[in-house]
Amino acid sequence: MIVARRRGDELVVVDRLREMVRLADGLDAQRCLDEAARRRALDCLARFGQRIRHIPAANIRVVGTNTLRSARNAAAFLAEAEQALGADIEIVSGLEEARLIYLGVAHSVAGKGRRLVVDIGGGSTELIIGEGFESQDMESLYMGCVSMSREFFAEGSITAKRLRKAGLAAQVELEPHAARFRSLGWKQAIGASGTIRAVGRVVEAAGWSEEGITPASLEALLEALLRAGRVADIRLDGLGADRAPVFVGGVVVLHAVFEALGIEHMRVSDGALREGLLYDMLGRIHHEDVRDRSVAGLMRRFDADEAQAQRVADTAVDSLRQVAGAWKLKADKHARLLGWAASLAEIGRGIARSQYHKHGAYIIQHADLPGFSRQEQALLAILVRAHRRKFPVDAFAGLPRGRERRARLLAVLLRLSVVLHRSRSPRALPELELLAADNGLRLVFPQGWLQEHPLTGADLEQEQACLKAAGFELSFA
Repeated sequence: MIVARRRGDELVVVDRLREMVRLADGLDAQRCLDEAARRRALDCLARFGQRIRHIPAANIRVVGTNTLRSARNAAAFLAEAEQALGADIEIVSGLEEARLIYLGVAHSVAGKGRRLVVDIGGGSTELIIGEGFESQDMESLYMGCVSMSREFFAEGSITAKRLRKAGLAAQVELEPHAARFRSLGWKQAIGASGTIRAVGRVVEAAGWSEEGITPASLEALLEALLRAGRVADIRLDGLGADRAPVFVGGVVVLHAVFEALGIEHMRVSDGALREGLLYDMLGRIHHEDVRDRSVAGLMRRFDADEAQAQRVADTAVDSLRQVAGAWKLKADKHARLLGWAASLAEIGRGIARSQYHKHGAYIIQHADLPGFSRQEQALLAILVRAHRRKFPVDAFAGLPRGRERRARLLAVLLRLSVVLHRSRSPRALPELELLAADNGLRLVFPQGWLQEHPLTGADLEQEQACLKAAGFELSFA
């Protein structure tokens, strides 16, 4: 965990806390977190929660990475984890993790020109090429220090045969991507994460490299691990006891990356995912939210009607501000979600006019959208799926308790805005008054307006029937 204070456009780190939980080590054969790993994580989060209890929720971001992406019981664990920590936890995709890692490295390491950034985590390895603060190509591979150590060195024995098998497995993961990354090229290679920092400390302490990591220093390190013979017998200056059990797997992955990409020298960065999260938050504060760019890019790709999207968004957000208090919604946070959902509501038309809300939901659910967590994408997909036709009650059932109700209410506001703008006319709507009940909503139009617009009245009657079937009461006058 990293805690920082904003000073102008910069961040000043005021505290760092670190505990080795090795969550990936707790995945059993069915890819479920075992009790020991779950307890280690929850105890750690409870301690961290004490440190951040005084910080406003809007200033906190917590992310889960590869293990929580793949664990079958991640949802149940997340509910406990959020309670222990006292904050929401996002699960980010591999490519979003890579983007954030690059952002953290770019703010931590000086230099110009194109960079290759490598980060070896517990269950995944991220490769990123970028320039300045922008990543240009990224890949997330299913191998890490914990997963590799579990698969090839679980019994603690380090032999030449095991090292060769592990190295070959890593090369197989890298093979489909190596040529692409080599062809792009880079001026400097930078390593991030605990594994690579530990390797850097070890090779420099042993005198195998004066600064950073080289192919020769990695070969010397592998020979030293082979001489040790067993994980329990590894004794290397610069290697902490908590890192030692998964160190061999991490070294094998790094060695394979050096060979596959032809890296001659790698600098080591102190900044990575956590720092990237901080600078991403700073960008959101300055209204430079990468999520806005992602939504705009998806709209362009599917030729969405921007003017119509803006009309729907404006009405939905205005409606939200009227009912936020009664429905216990967060006006600013949920306004962003409604705006994005309105912007993406019609992207499915680029595939087919029929059932386009379902096509759009599928695209959003499965697209790579930089800046968005998996939970945010899932919620956006549900809102787009629910914005027309029959209200899909079952689509909300998979959301965590509490968030399900909020999502249903946001869907109602989006649906009503879509109905009110069905004519796609640029003419402004009259000023509406919304009166919210616990599970109902009343729309009050200026006197005589509905009589002058009978089609809108007919559309609202249809919507009234759809919502009634879903247990929601809509009235209007």
